Amino acid sequence: MSPLIWIIIAIIVLIIAIYIVTYNGLQKARVYVDEAWSQIDVQLKRRNDLIPNLVETTKGYAKHEKETLEGVVKLRDQLVNVPQGDHQEAMKLSNQITDSLKSIFALSEAYPDLKANQNFLKLQEELTNTENKIAYSRQLYNSSVATYDQKLLTFPSNIISKIHKFTKVNYLETPTEEKDVPRVKF
Repeated sequence: MSPLIWIIIAIIVLIIAIYIVTYNGLQKARVYVDEAWSQIDVQLKRRNDLIPNLVETTKGYAKHEKETLEGVVKLRDQLVNVPQGDHQEAMKLSNQITDSLKSIFALSEAYPDLKANQNFLKLQEELTNTENKIAYSRQLYNSSVATYDQKLLTFPSNIISKIHKFTKVNYLETPTEEKDVPRVKF
């Protein structure tokens, strides 16, 4: 065979190799995005499992705070029933639960017996740790989304992503009210 044929074969093999490596890179990035969401989902489930225990522990001390406790349980039930792929709705409800949990933790200041209850303190610590893990998992998710979306926009993976109909993934966003600067008064 002539050298020209070998060059053509080498170019074809190189193009195929680049195509395969790029396609696999897109698939890996998509898997990382799914895995990052799964980490959030795991932490949300953990928090959802802890909430009933916190509510039961708190009920005995703060009987007239029934609305706050029922609100947390209602939000938890809504979160459990969010469709699997609706990340934005899950995060919206998760943020509402976080705000409600802050209210329950604030109750401990008004009820010294509750503040001294070891079960409450342990649950409060567990939930605080879980909230921190959720925050970290959100960061990981957004980082994974950035990597994936970047691959969709850069050459040559943008061509391959269009051929295989890879779609952009949205970041998890912080609600506007949480971005406001808190007002501190003395």
